[in-house]
Amino acid sequence: MRIDSLICSRLDRRGIEELRAGGVDAVTVTCGFWEDAAESLDSLVRWRELVTENQDITAIVTSAAEMTAARAAGRLGIVLGFQNSSFLQGRLGYVELFADAGVRVAQLTYNIQNDIGGSCYDPTDSGLTRFGEEVVAEMNAHGMVVDLSHVGNRTSLDAVHASRVPVAVTHANAFELVAHPRNKPFEVLRPLVERGGVVGVTTYHNLTRGFISTPAEWAEMVARTVDELGVEGVGIGTDANQRGTDEYREWMRRGRWSRRPQLGAAPPEGTPPSVRPDWFAGPQDFGRLGDALAERGFADAELQLLLGGNWHRFYDRVIDQERSVRPAWSVSAA
Repeated sequence: MRIDSLICSRLDRRGIEELRAGGVDAVTVTCGFWEDAAESLDSLVRWRELVTENQDITAIVTSAAEMTAARAAGRLGIVLGFQNSSFLQGRLGYVELFADAGVRVAQLTYNIQNDIGGSCYDPTDSGLTRFGEEVVAEMNAHGMVVDLSHVGNRTSLDAVHASRVPVAVTHANAFELVAHPRNKPFEVLRPLVERGGVVGVTTYHNLTRGFISTPAEWAEMVARTVDELGVEGVGIGTDANQRGTDEYREWMRRGRWSRRPQLGAAPPEGTPPSVRPDWFAGPQDFGRLGDALAERGFADAELQLLLGGNWHRFYDRVIDQERSVRPAWSVSAA
């Protein structure tokens, strides 16, 4: 089972075929960044329409068991996720509603502070708010993964300890290896992994500076991460943006909250730009990641874990079992 824990591509059939060509069995997609509840519902409708139109090669999956079933049927499993909690609009009850609509992953914050907590780019991270604690508990109850990828470090640690099930960083690297505010320090990653969580190391060139020019460099970064966290705590989240436009990137970075240039993960002015690797153009090259890790010396059993086994086990624990509990309002709850 090969799993990519995060892409931000706006998929079409060609994009789905690229993922399948790379051997990817399941992928978490980005349904939104700054959208409110109504816009987010519109996005879910579009994703459902895309899958309906391409149901011969893909399916929306809401559990680890469904990922396995989709793979057996030769279809890409799509996990619906959001890279922000703006779809909640401050309404705790919307967690259950969006979970019922198939959403299984949600990042607590994106690139600015919100009513749940701080982001990785805030100069001061105030930590998980009281509302944030309520949201984490509600996500736990309804089988929605708590994603900390763009979340501030204090808020991240608060969420790790507040959650009664494992949480995730779906797409980031270790800060000690690549010093970037979007990457996570080991003081956050270690307790996350100790509690059963997984970090998806990424191929995004701005977050892998010094470790992306060659497959061997990237594999070395993964190996050092495994040395610190253990092989069962690491997966892959490429953060791929297939054929993304400048307009789309601007929406990611600025949304409607700013009129100033926002760099996101891009290097600041005056810093030499990182170079997109020619050996990894997108999900169609996912197989090269496995080849690089094998050449680095990882055994077959370790490769199975890194390429998707760890994510599959994580989803089985966090998504499948939690959703087996019927809500109190259901006639079958008793």
